[in-house]
Amino acid sequence: MSTTPEFRTDWRSRLDTPVRWTGLAAGVVVNKLVTFSPESDVDLLYAIPVLGICAVGGVVLADVVAHPVARGVRQASVAPRRIRDHIPRGLAWTLLVQALLLVLLLIVAVATASTDAAGHAGRAAACGGPDQLVGPWPGPYYAWPVLGGLTVGTAVCAATLRRITMRAADDEQRRVRARATVGAWGLLTAAPLFAVSLTMATAMLSLSCGGWMETVSLWGLGIVAFVSALTAGWCLGALLLPQAHIAERP
Repeated sequence: MSTTPEFRTDWRSRLDTPVRWTGLAAGVVVNKLVTFSPESDVDLLYAIPVLGICAVGGVVLADVVAHPVARGVRQASVAPRRIRDHIPRGLAWTLLVQALLLVLLLIVAVATASTDAAGHAGRAAACGGPDQLVGPWPGPYYAWPVLGGLTVGTAVCAATLRRITMRAADDEQRRVRARATVGAWGLLTAAPLFAVSLTMATAMLSLSCGGWMETVSLWGLGIVAFVSALTAGWCLGALLLPQAHIAERP
């Protein structure tokens, strides 16, 4: 008769957290050694997804190095494993909303972008014509690194979640690594949202046109920047210490 395997805790399980942190440290080192753009603000936009992807790489490496040893005969369950059963649903939904907000803000920014005083297209916002230009503005020049990083990072995180869900392990380990992966995705979602919303709000403060619409927009952008900053901090905690909240409902 088949028996459900028991996963034995050995010395490798103690490597889970250090190896996972290695991915985040590698992202910091890569960003220190590699310059993706001569302009510091654009370089930062590339640095955020690089950090998130390296952090996810640390989760995958931890899944390989610190994988438990199973005793007994493996027994397949009739019910399929689902990704949504292992991720923190509240955080995941929050990040999904913020990702959509990020895309929406970038669409608005690209549609309203103008050429700055130096002749660079898509880097400024105009008010009442070219006489009043303010920047930086997250137009096409800044939007493509953000969207590219979000797209690549989302694909990498989704593949990692699928690997974690399908791989043999106990539910607690799956939830820990899934939460860390969602935390990494949160960094490359919430951090750019904070940067984009704060940049737009700062630029709009210098514009003299807009009236009550500008006031409403400023309040909205300020709230988005505040919430996204809190979310980025929460995601960093979920990435570094996902087991601290493992008792929460996924």
